[in-house]
Parts: sequence; C-alpha cells; structure tokens
Amino acid sequence: MWETFKEWFFSLGAEYGVDPLIFGAIYVGAIPFFTLSLGWLIRNLRRKKSAALPAFFTLFFFCSAYLYLLVAGQNIPWWVYGLVAAMVVLGAVSTVRKVRARLAE
Repeated sequence: MWETFKEWFFSLGAEYGVDPLIFGAIYVGAIPFFTLSLGWLIRNLRRKKSAALPAFFTLFFFCSAYLYLLVAGQNIPWWVYGLVAAMVVLGAVSTVRKVRARLAE
C-alpha cells in the first residue's frame, strides 16, 4: 500500500512539472525564516517602526512553496489555484490573529 501511494505521489510531480521533494524542502525550509520574520514584524510593530518589510518577508516565506508550485507547475487543475488561494487567506488570517495576540501581551 505504501509503495502504491509513493508511486502515485511522485507521478503527480512528473505530471504537473513540480518535484515533490523540492516543494517539501521549500515548505519545511521556510518555517524558521517565517518564524524569524514574524518576530521581526511583531518587534517593529511594538516599537512603532515600519512593518512593511518584515510583513513582506513574512508573507513571502509563508507562500514560498506555493509560489514554486504556481511558477514551476504545468497543467495544474483550476481547483489547485483555489485551494492555494484559500490556504493563503486562512494563513494570513491566522498570522494576523497571532500578531494581534502578541501585541496585546
């Protein structure tokens, strides 16, 4: 069963032009950078400094794996774009809530 799943999973990469290992590496590799940029964003907001640059980096690291999918992918079904958009919106809402909670502390 595991082999069947693995074959199916890696066949998606070949079918859509996206290497699942690269996608996974970007997804996992961006986590520490996302966390650092989120801390930078909160610190700048607390100090009443500009939040534009840390907010940009926070968004970039949150979306980086999906950007790879959208840029490198070929023949991606329309529903994948909707799913990516929904995940980005939900992630943005979650991040805004985290920032507001941290600022309230």
